[in-house]
Amino acid sequence: MLTVQDLLGLRLGKLASAVDDWEVMARRLDALASGAGGGDSAALLKRKAELADWKGVNATVGKAFVVRTASEFDDAVASARSVLAILQGAHKAFTHHKQEMERVADSAAKRNIRITPEGGAEARSPGDAAKDGAPTQMDLIATMRDATRVLQEADETDQVAERALRALARGKHDFSDVRVNGLAHAKDLQGRADADRWAKEVAKGDVAGWSDEKLKRFNEDLDRYRDTPAFAERFATAMGAEGTLRFWRDLAHPADTMGVVGRERAEILGGVQENLSLTLAAATQVDSPAMDAWKRDMIEAGGQRLPAAPGAGAGSSPYGFDVMSSLMQRGKFDTEFLQDYGDRLLDHEKGLAPFESRPPADQLNHLPGDAPSDAVSGFMESLGHNPEASLQFFHSGPDAKSHWDYLVGHGDGSRNSFYDAAEPLGVGGGPRDQYETSLGHALESAAIRTPYDADAPPRPHSAASASFVNRLVDYYGSNPEYLEDSKLRGSMGNIAAEYMRDFQDGMNGERRIATNGSNADLGSLGGSTPRDFLGAVGKDPDAYGAILNAQQSVTTDLVNETLRNREGMSDGMIATDVKNLVSPGGQIAGVMAEARTQAVYDDRIAQDAEFNEGIRTADKWAGRVIDLGANRLPVVGDVISWVAEDARESVVEKYTRDSSVVAGQERRDFLIDQLDSSGKAVFDATHRAALEQGYSERKATVLADAAQKDIQVFYRIEMQGGGGAG
Repeated sequence: MLTVQDLLGLRLGKLASAVDDWEVMARRLDALASGAGGGDSAALLKRKAELADWKGVNATVGKAFVVRTASEFDDAVASARSVLAILQGAHKAFTHHKQEMERVADSAAKRNIRITPEGGAEARSPGDAAKDGAPTQMDLIATMRDATRVLQEADETDQVAERALRALARGKHDFSDVRVNGLAHAKDLQGRADADRWAKEVAKGDVAGWSDEKLKRFNEDLDRYRDTPAFAERFATAMGAEGTLRFWRDLAHPADTMGVVGRERAEILGGVQENLSLTLAAATQVDSPAMDAWKRDMIEAGGQRLPAAPGAGAGSSPYGFDVMSSLMQRGKFDTEFLQDYGDRLLDHEKGLAPFESRPPADQLNHLPGDAPSDAVSGFMESLGHNPEASLQFFHSGPDAKSHWDYLVGHGDGSRNSFYDAAEPLGVGGGPRDQYETSLGHALESAAIRTPYDADAPPRPHSAASASFVNRLVDYYGSNPEYLEDSKLRGSMGNIAAEYMRDFQDGMNGERRIATNGSNADLGSLGGSTPRDFLGAVGKDPDAYGAILNAQQSVTTDLVNETLRNREGMSDGMIATDVKNLVSPGGQIAGVMAEARTQAVYDDRIAQDAEFNEGIRTADKWAGRVIDLGANRLPVVGDVISWVAEDARESVVEKYTRDSSVVAGQERRDFLIDQLDSSGKAVFDATHRAALEQGYSERKATVLADAAQKDIQVFYRIEMQGGGGAG
């Protein structure tokens, strides 16, 4: 593999010269082959040979030799053009890779970071750190990620170009008739060839007997071609739907060991499962008759049990849905395929006795962590990676109501009712937690319009996604008991953070707050529904941290917008505006204080240290909610930077509590302490925004003081009977 020094020291002059030389060569060969220059040519020789009156042996041997020799000139032109296309692509790509690495190295140097030859990152000498400041752990991780990415991309360019050039030069006695029009085309051709090679290996049988080394080589190719649809489609269609299912069943649950595999083998299988899932997802995006047939066959095979492998124990015949859903937990599968697959999967499950297929007898999951083991939960993960499909499945599609009732609802015949009935028998717990986690991922992707686990830029909310959030808040806010001790709360917290402007608008009465795209219109729900939703969700430490970080960022952003647009307004009007805008944030902070209090003091379902950690790990929401509204700001970068950073620091400082102190506090004292913290957080937001907009220190303090005191109106502590916030 290339090193950082290799890439930074690349001298591309010789490669540029080679490109120039091959341009000349291709042009000259084309003239010889076609006669474009006006002289004798291979094409003319071929025509004369075909028209000549050959006699005797020459009529067969001589004529064939001349015609074939003339045709070789066409292949020579094709080979020359192919070499030229590869060299041009390589030169362009390596120029880009070198520039990218130079950018990463320059950025690292400014932060006192040294990049190792393999792409790692480490702090420079203690002397430099003492003088210019030591890099943070996040800086080191980001630098390593960027350097490694560039190295991997450069290495792939190197491998694809080398393999393509070697293939063109393979013939000893004739030119290759393969046409290659660039690096991407070369990778497609290589991918199809490798897909055919692995499909033949699978067809030999006994895949469970593959050595660890062979399985690693297979996984390396899956990883290499994860973004190459040509490989994905060829491999999937060559295997066929049932062949795909049998392949993974036999690998994941080897019959000769009754499904038991060692730790090292399990880790390798986990990598294969992830990359095979990504491969199949890419394959479903290909529009071809062969792939359409694969999708239909896969759905038909879903409700059938796979025949047991030779030597397998009793019960080792999972449904096709069990196997395929285990291969759908990564990657973006085609939207239409997911709708059809999901419809048939739910029909299949409803026709079974409750929990007959959850989990299957076979061990089909080797992904790290608590990967879901039942087919519906695995399918939920696929929706979690395709926001459009998830929104359609739960909200806007023709069968969305029945899907909602069965998967989200708690009525008779719903999945939740089965879990409720099974828990006394000890069937709940793990499977239910897995299901709720995966369901949350699907609901989250539908609401936020990006895959739940993607580090993707936020998108403005669509009318459909905003309407879906209104429905979620109404349902769980009207039935907060459904979120008691539920794994759904983590995703619901992320949704609340994403739609924080909508929550603050909905809790702000007549005065409207601009939202990011379509408004979820949470004010229309009336009563305490949004507050009850937030209160139920906020008992989860991670959700609590996400909501507080988002709330503080939005509150700071709103105050900053108001103070920036103060033309024609008196100081009194500005102060009133600021107090109105901080009031919903104060209400939400109060709801979060009550939720945390109930979790720590009343229900004892979480410890204070967990809430502290939730604040720290959810700080991404401070920047994300500001990014969402960036299109409203005339000067984006600086504003995003200070608003998000101030919000993060304020939340960590004001809401993190020493567990030993909190443990000794009475419930009532803790709520009063949180009231004080919320007031100070509002003071911070207003004071910094005022200074940023040119207010004097004195005026900024007066304005911030008024906002802090006004929070008392909107954040009431009911002292008697344990209290509440609202």
